[in-house]
Amino acid sequence: MANFEVNNVSISTLLGYISGGIIAIPEIQRPFVWDTTKVRDLIDSLYKEYPVGYIITWKSPDIKLKDGKNSEGKQILIDGQQRITALTAALLGKEVLDSNYKKRRIKIAFNIKTEEFQTCNPAIEKQEEWISDISEFMKNGNINLFEYINNYSNKFDIDPNIVNERINKLQSIKNISIGRIDLGSSLSIETVTEIFVRINSKGVGLSQADFVMSKISVNEEYEGNDIRKAIDYFCHFAKTPADYENIKNTDTDFSQKEIFNKITWIKDSNADLYLPDYVDVLRVAFTYKFKRGKLQDLVSLLSGRDFETREYKPEIIEDSCKKLYDGVKAFVDKTNFERYVMILKSAGIIDYSLIRAQNVLNFGYILFLLLREKKESPDVIEKLVKKWVIMSILTQRYSASTESQFDVDIRRLMDAEDLVNYIELELSINLTDTFWDSILVEKFNTSAVSSPFWKTYLIAQIALNDNAFLSKDMKVRTLVEGRGDVHHIFPKNYLQKNGKNNKAVYNQIANFALIQTETNLQISDMSPEEYMQIVNTQCTSKGNEIGSINEMDKLLENLKINCIPNSLNSMNVDDYDSFLKQRRILMAKKIKDYYNTL
Repeated sequence: MANFEVNNVSISTLLGYISGGIIAIPEIQRPFVWDTTKVRDLIDSLYKEYPVGYIITWKSPDIKLKDGKNSEGKQILIDGQQRITALTAALLGKEVLDSNYKKRRIKIAFNIKTEEFQTCNPAIEKQEEWISDISEFMKNGNINLFEYINNYSNKFDIDPNIVNERINKLQSIKNISIGRIDLGSSLSIETVTEIFVRINSKGVGLSQADFVMSKISVNEEYEGNDIRKAIDYFCHFAKTPADYENIKNTDTDFSQKEIFNKITWIKDSNADLYLPDYVDVLRVAFTYKFKRGKLQDLVSLLSGRDFETREYKPEIIEDSCKKLYDGVKAFVDKTNFERYVMILKSAGIIDYSLIRAQNVLNFGYILFLLLREKKESPDVIEKLVKKWVIMSILTQRYSASTESQFDVDIRRLMDAEDLVNYIELELSINLTDTFWDSILVEKFNTSAVSSPFWKTYLIAQIALNDNAFLSKDMKVRTLVEGRGDVHHIFPKNYLQKNGKNNKAVYNQIANFALIQTETNLQISDMSPEEYMQIVNTQCTSKGNEIGSINEMDKLLENLKINCIPNSLNSMNVDDYDSFLKQRRILMAKKIKDYYNTL
């Protein structure tokens, strides 16, 4: 067979395939993303016999049974899910799930006189020239057409033959053929996955993970739907806990299952640091349980692929579904999740804005689960997870080729004779003296406030419970939690007035510090030597003209914890470059000292 075949199929036949389970469309269990006007336009196009595109299906590989016979693979919809969901809603009257997981009808109305389609609304329902719900005319026997045509013709003074013709044309929508591309079962799963991602890249942005979710759902006999719902609902509850009652009342079968009770705790938590989506859950559960990092392999395993014999076997599907479900259960487990988040927060990572690297958090969770599985002590787990996460941020370990790095890391972890020793060795290899004393120092030569190195510096300050610059009591933690502003040690206006007009120069992150707003206003555009003279004076006078520190020992300590050289007391614009060089070294050392306390 060629890579694909092109056939035509009537809409009624296609919808029959869907309802009969001949073609799997697992996405129908998820919120419908089209707005109602797109549904209306689709029906209007069909009525006018405009082309509406192809649907694409793929028959997964035949599975070899233990008796040597083959079991035919399932047909899976690769492209066209939204159109088919729209057709089942508009023509069959089926309910769809909205973004809040509430079931609702999409009623498409038709005006026989004008041949116009509209989304039904209360105003249209009151106007008798409209068929308020075309699905009623698609069901055999629902309407007495002879009586309806005569009544309509008399009431609106229109030829009954025209009324009959237009109703027939409306009803004939279900007989219209649309193109169906059948991908060959001989295509590799890798190729089909790539086709899926490419086709959907211009739609709602589907990914390889969406294909995995589709593969999970079609394995209903191995709790595929439950796995998928556990993932979807857990992530949704974390972000939108208010939808809990909607989902519970809508999906009554699932809400009575044990797994539902194991995911609902997240709705009552303050899960704002690690907010996973379904891709994150899949990636962590798969990597942790299968010791592989590439989701493409999960598609193969869920299809029953034996990587050694290259055959497809039902027992591999069953085993893969079970392992994945176990991984998902480990991910959503309240104790696991909360303990991991607590470790992150105790490391100073108190807010997602400080990390913005979801895959660092994902692999940190994988490592946490793996170490727990190996029954390492809680203090060892805490230390290693903290250090791995910080190392990953500083080296930007998962910023590119994420799957490949996940794959390499998990395989090496599993191959290690002594897991703890291997992790410690990997940490030391990545964070050498050269890294701390040279590479990291140079990384601070940037004006990007989003820099992971600036963020890690703040993490260190939070973990070490540092006070803000020139503050006696205000903690860096408090300012970060309150979305406090980052201010300039050498004020921006001061630098600009003195010829430092380049944003990349005056916005160097080595010129940044967390400062209370009132202190920053007091400093205004004074030079460092000018405002520091005032601060030094108030340490004698016990005043509070700038900041809240009026004791010399506390001032010196404050400068130290904020990585500011004492020579700031006498610095002006001519010393700016020297100041930056000194502070970069101090900031890098701060992170190193913090890392060594973990």
